[in-house]
Amino acid sequence: MARQRKKKGRSISGWVILDKPVGIGSTQCVSKIKWLYKAAKAGHAGTLDPLASGMLPIALGEATKTVPYVMDGAKTYRFAIKWGAQTNTDDLEGEFIQTSAERPDEAEIRALMPKYTGEVEQIPPAFSAVKIDGERAYKLARAGEDVVIEPRTVIIHSFKLIEIRDEDTCIFEIECGKGTYVRALARDMGIDLGCFGHICELRRTAVEPFDEDDLIPLDELIAMEDDLDALDSEALATGIALEELPQTLIDKQQAIRIRSGNPVLLRGRDAITFAEEACAISGTELIAIGNVDKGSFYPKRVFKVSQA
Repeated sequence: MARQRKKKGRSISGWVILDKPVGIGSTQCVSKIKWLYKAAKAGHAGTLDPLASGMLPIALGEATKTVPYVMDGAKTYRFAIKWGAQTNTDDLEGEFIQTSAERPDEAEIRALMPKYTGEVEQIPPAFSAVKIDGERAYKLARAGEDVVIEPRTVIIHSFKLIEIRDEDTCIFEIECGKGTYVRALARDMGIDLGCFGHICELRRTAVEPFDEDDLIPLDELIAMEDDLDALDSEALATGIALEELPQTLIDKQQAIRIRSGNPVLLRGRDAITFAEEACAISGTELIAIGNVDKGSFYPKRVFKVSQA
C-alpha cells in the first residue's frame, strides 16, 4: 500500500506580531501560531526568554524569507533591574552568586548611564544562545562548564530611566541594535555601581518596523482557533518587513519573468538605476528581493505565492 503523504499546511504568508506572555518560550509560541494558522512554515525574528513578555514577530510562509530584515531592526525594551544581587543567569531564573547591601542613588545611576549609550562593549550572558565551538553557551553553562564568551560591540541608541520604584528596583527603557543583551546590561551596571543587579522584569515593546499597535495577545489568537478568516485578518503583509528597501513597481509580465529567475529592465522616468538591495512590487504583491544594476532588476529571493 502506498504511503499517504503528510499534509504540508496552508500557504498562508504574512507576519503575526505576537504579544508573548511570561512563562512560555519563543519556540513554543512559534509552534502554537503555526498550528493555529495551519501554516506550512513559520519562524520568529528574535528570541525572547521565557521570563520576558512582549513583541515576538512571527513570520508565516513566504514571510520567513524576510526574517533577517526584521532581525536587523532596532528594538525597544522596558525592564526592571533589581539591585543587591547578581545571578548566574543575570535574571530571576538563576541562583545568586554575589550579593551586596549597597544601593545606588539616582545621581549615581544617571551618571553611569552615558557609559551604556552609543557603542558599548558587551559580553553576552553565559546562559545565552551564543555559539561556542558550535555549541550553545546555555547548554555548556547548564552542564557546569566554564563559559568564556568574547566581548562584542552593540549599539544602544537611547537609554532612559523611567522610574525609581523603590531603593531596590529601577525601571529603564532602551532602544538598541541587533545582538544587545538587556541581562548583560543589568549585570554590568550592577558591577559598576558596586551593588550588583539582575533583571526582574523584561518586556519588548517594539521591533522595527513593528510597534505596540501591531501587538496581539496569544489568548486572543487562541480564541479564534476555529475561524481561519479571523486569524488571517490579524496577519500583516509580508512586504511590511521590507519598507526600508527601495521599491520598484513592475507589471504582470515582468513579475512572471522575475519569478522564473530572470532579470527585467525597469521602465519609467522614476525607475531606479542602481541599488544594492531593492524589492519588486506588482500591484500590491511582493514579487522578489534583488539588486538593481544599470536599470535592470536582478532577483535574489523570489516570493512564489500571494502574501497576506
